[in-house]
Amino acid sequence: MFGHRSDGKELKNLSPIFRIIPSVMKERCDAQVYFNQDINITPMENYIAKKAEEGIKISILDIIFAGVVRIIAERPQLNRFCVNGRTYARNDLTVSLAIKKSLTDSGEETNIKPYFTGNETLFEVRDILQNMIEENKKVETANSLDKFIGVLNKIPTSFIKFVVGRLIAMDKHGHLPKSIIKLSPFHTSAYITNVGSLGINSIYHHIYNFGTTSLFFAMGKKKKSYIYEDDEIREEKVINVAFVGDERICDGYYFASSFRQLHKYLMHPELLETPGKREREI
Repeated sequence: MFGHRSDGKELKNLSPIFRIIPSVMKERCDAQVYFNQDINITPMENYIAKKAEEGIKISILDIIFAGVVRIIAERPQLNRFCVNGRTYARNDLTVSLAIKKSLTDSGEETNIKPYFTGNETLFEVRDILQNMIEENKKVETANSLDKFIGVLNKIPTSFIKFVVGRLIAMDKHGHLPKSIIKLSPFHTSAYITNVGSLGINSIYHHIYNFGTTSLFFAMGKKKKSYIYEDDEIREEKVINVAFVGDERICDGYYFASSFRQLHKYLMHPELLETPGKREREI
């Protein structure tokens, strides 16, 4: 059936412009928009220190990850994706993360993709995320994606091109098996990379044409910068978060409102201690 996919429901009640633009901008690389913001991390660090006194360990990555999960749950248009001229509401809420098994030039890289209901508290998101990171950082651990790539790596390059081409075509027409969608980090609500852990500033990371990723967040290293708030300019410790998104999934006002909500959660992490509530598109 045209438009049917196992990972999303085609949206039929879109405004005329949003029905048309996926056919005008056919690939995600055609529709990428860029945004970056310095985030004052003092409130997060104060919160982390307070929780440490209570015997609770929380990191800035945990808070940002939980904030992204929360806004996707509350703002369902962020969980849309476009494929083959159609726009879909995603069934699941997932956030992919690239990790290095060791911070060396030869350290292997892998990807994790935890699933969320959207109702998790900050502490539940932390537990899900950190358990997956610790398990997949083990050198001897090979997750499903690693095993799949390992199989592809054993076949001739010409056949790899054929297999990948077939996977792309199947995905375009909604025939990609659920098992591959489940292991693929490219079929996800959002992708986060913490390049600050590598000691560099944030980067604008492209969103992939293969898969269904519509949002990409990159966290940079801690630094000093000037923040303009409450009609004053002051120097603060910040991290820069760079965002690349697919402008076909929602309008600029919706994106901006979502970023303001994310910023609110990062300035007041205690708000994430209460369970979220996932909103779904009809």
